[in-house]
Amino acid sequence: MKPDMFRHPVTILVGLGFPAEVRSVMDAYRHLTEWPTSFRDTAHSVALKACQAAFRGEIEAETARGLFKAFAEKHDLLAPETPAIAASHMRRDRDPHVQ
Repeated sequence: MKPDMFRHPVTILVGLGFPAEVRSVMDAYRHLTEWPTSFRDTAHSVALKACQAAFRGEIEAETARGLFKAFAEKHDLLAPETPAIAASHMRRDRDPHVQ
Protein backbone atom coordinates (compact mmCIF):
# COMPACT_ATOMS: atom_id res chain seq x y z
CA MET A 1 0.00 0.00 0.00
CA LYS A 2 1.31 3.46 -0.89
CA PRO A 3 2.18 5.65 2.09
CA ASP A 4 -0.46 8.25 1.15
CA MET A 5 -3.31 5.72 0.84
CA PHE A 6 -6.02 5.51 3.51
CA ARG A 7 -6.79 2.13 5.10
CA HIS A 8 -10.48 2.85 4.55
CA PRO A 9 -11.84 5.45 2.13
CA VAL A 10 -13.92 8.40 3.27
CA THR A 11 -17.11 8.51 1.20
CA ILE A 12 -18.39 12.02 0.64
CA LEU A 13 -21.23 13.48 -1.39
CA VAL A 14 -20.21 15.67 -4.33
CA GLY A 15 -22.04 17.60 -7.01
CA LEU A 16 -25.73 16.78 -6.88
CA GLY A 17 -25.26 14.31 -4.04
CA PHE A 18 -23.27 11.62 -5.80
CA PRO A 19 -20.99 9.55 -3.56
CA ALA A 20 -17.24 9.76 -4.16
CA GLU A 21 -14.61 7.74 -2.35
CA VAL A 22 -11.62 9.66 -1.06
CA ARG A 23 -8.92 6.98 -0.91
CA SER A 24 -5.71 8.91 -0.38
CA VAL A 25 -4.11 12.08 0.91
CA MET A 26 -3.94 13.30 -2.69
CA ASP A 27 -7.69 12.74 -3.18
CA ALA A 28 -8.44 14.64 0.04
CA TYR A 29 -6.09 17.44 -0.97
CA ARG A 30 -7.81 17.79 -4.35
CA HIS A 31 -11.25 18.05 -2.75
CA LEU A 32 -9.98 20.60 -0.26
CA THR A 33 -8.34 22.78 -2.92
CA GLU A 34 -11.56 22.73 -4.96
CA TRP A 35 -13.64 23.82 -1.94
CA PRO A 36 -15.03 27.33 -2.60
CA THR A 37 -12.93 30.06 -1.03
CA SER A 38 -15.95 31.74 0.53
CA PHE A 39 -16.78 28.55 2.49
CA ARG A 40 -13.27 27.88 3.80
CA ASP A 41 -12.97 27.86 7.57
CA THR A 42 -10.71 26.58 10.32
CA ALA A 43 -11.70 22.95 9.70
CA HIS A 44 -10.75 23.37 6.05
CA SER A 45 -7.43 24.97 6.95
CA VAL A 46 -6.53 22.24 9.44
CA ALA A 47 -7.40 19.44 6.99
CA LEU A 48 -5.47 21.11 4.16
CA LYS A 49 -2.40 21.61 6.37
CA ALA A 50 -2.64 17.99 7.49
CA CYS A 51 -2.60 16.81 3.87
CA GLN A 52 0.46 18.97 3.18
CA ALA A 53 2.19 17.59 6.29
CA ALA A 54 1.40 14.04 5.16
CA PHE A 55 2.97 14.77 1.76
CA ARG A 56 6.15 15.85 3.56
CA GLY A 57 6.09 12.72 5.74
CA GLU A 58 5.60 14.72 8.93
CA ILE A 59 2.36 12.93 9.86
CA GLU A 60 0.78 9.66 8.80
CA ALA A 61 -1.89 9.42 6.11
CA GLU A 62 -4.40 8.16 8.70
CA THR A 63 -3.99 11.35 10.71
CA ALA A 64 -4.74 13.41 7.60
CA ARG A 65 -7.70 11.09 6.90
CA GLY A 66 -9.15 11.75 10.35
CA LEU A 67 -8.90 15.51 9.91
CA PHE A 68 -10.36 15.35 6.41
CA LYS A 69 -13.24 13.23 7.73
CA ALA A 70 -13.85 15.77 10.53
CA PHE A 71 -13.96 18.54 7.90
CA ALA A 72 -16.39 16.52 5.76
CA GLU A 73 -18.59 15.77 8.77
CA LYS A 74 -18.71 19.42 9.82
CA HIS A 75 -19.89 20.41 6.36
CA ASP A 76 -22.40 17.54 6.02
CA LEU A 77 -20.45 15.95 3.17
CA LEU A 78 -20.22 12.43 4.57
CA ALA A 79 -22.30 9.91 2.65
CA PRO A 80 -24.55 7.69 4.75
CA GLU A 81 -23.11 4.27 5.38
CA THR A 82 -24.55 1.58 3.13
CA PRO A 83 -25.63 -0.87 5.88
CA ALA A 84 -27.85 1.82 7.44
CA ILE A 85 -29.53 2.49 4.11
CA ALA A 86 -30.00 -1.22 3.42
CA ALA A 87 -31.41 -1.80 6.91
CA SER A 88 -33.92 1.01 6.56
CA HIS A 89 -35.07 -0.32 3.19
CA MET A 90 -35.39 -3.86 4.53
CA ARG A 91 -37.50 -2.73 7.50
CA ARG A 92 -39.82 -0.74 5.26
CA ASP A 93 -40.19 -3.78 2.99
CA ARG A 94 -41.24 -5.97 5.93
CA ASP A 95 -43.47 -3.57 7.83
CA PRO A 96 -46.38 -2.06 5.88
CA HIS A 97 -46.85 0.60 8.60
CA VAL A 98 -43.36 2.08 8.10
CA GLN A 99 -43.03 4.52 5.20
